[in-house]
Amino acid sequence: MSDLPVLEVSGLSVDYVLDRGSVRAVDDVSFTVSRGEFLGIVGESGCGKSTLLFAVAQLLAPPAEVTAGSVTFGGNNLVGLTDGQLSAIRWRDMSVVMQSAMNALNPVKTIGAQFRDAMRAHGKVPDREVADRSAEVLTMVGIDPVHLRSYPHQLSGGMRQRSMIAMALLFTPDLVIMDEPTSALDVVAQRSLMVQIKELQLAFGFAVIFVTHDMSLISHFSDRLMVMYAGQVDEIGATRTIFDRPLHPYTQGLLEAFPSIRGPRVPLKGIPGSPPDLARVPSGCRFRPRCPYAVDKCAEVAPDLYPLEAALVRCVRREDGSLAS
Repeated sequence: MSDLPVLEVSGLSVDYVLDRGSVRAVDDVSFTVSRGEFLGIVGESGCGKSTLLFAVAQLLAPPAEVTAGSVTFGGNNLVGLTDGQLSAIRWRDMSVVMQSAMNALNPVKTIGAQFRDAMRAHGKVPDREVADRSAEVLTMVGIDPVHLRSYPHQLSGGMRQRSMIAMALLFTPDLVIMDEPTSALDVVAQRSLMVQIKELQLAFGFAVIFVTHDMSLISHFSDRLMVMYAGQVDEIGATRTIFDRPLHPYTQGLLEAFPSIRGPRVPLKGIPGSPPDLARVPSGCRFRPRCPYAVDKCAEVAPDLYPLEAALVRCVRREDGSLAS
């Protein structure tokens, strides 16, 4: 039983149903997360990363809706469960840390009161137990428990994010989903928070799905990396393998767009153009209009994820061997 993945996403698609028609923001995405694994999801803004996370956590709101696929967690398909059934799972078995803790935390309640509400949503818990556990998780993330009496606006951005992570660990869940939790922090605070997350994960064994657009940040902390573009997965594999030898031209472009603090200085190249309008995706490969290696076949064939070496890659030229390494 322990060999089973903690999460299995299969053929998941999410549409934004608008008056002018539907726009597919997540298109046939499949992946698994093992127990204790740290999966990073990267890509440019608008590629579907956050929509995918909200679909996994079943937090989508109209006009977004899951139109195909399944999200299996703890043996249950979360798609189609009622709010009551989902409430029994959230926080206790699966937690979500939002991008902006200032928006996620209630500004008119103390941190301690919000922790208490989260714990009591899963049953009657004695006041002493609530206080002890709240102080314990706050200490875990490096914050003095005295701040249980603080309001969110009285904490720094880094402390608010740490408080959200502490709340996510109140029940020691099997999976913690994080949507760019470091995006509003400076570089030093980002590194400190990431080290803290990794240490907690190793200590308690929970799995992490971590969405970011920062390739350099995720390189040191994730076990596997999933690269998304225009609502699809373009490459997935071991993080170190992808950084050492990226197979998809889009992954190569992302890596060349970030500076390295070690090794010789090289000019940053960037990726020409912009991600496509998801209401009018290009024919064939969605990255084709921006790809330096595109050929006629790339406009004719919509590539599937293809197993190559130790990764999966969505590229017809990799599949037929015409793109040299």
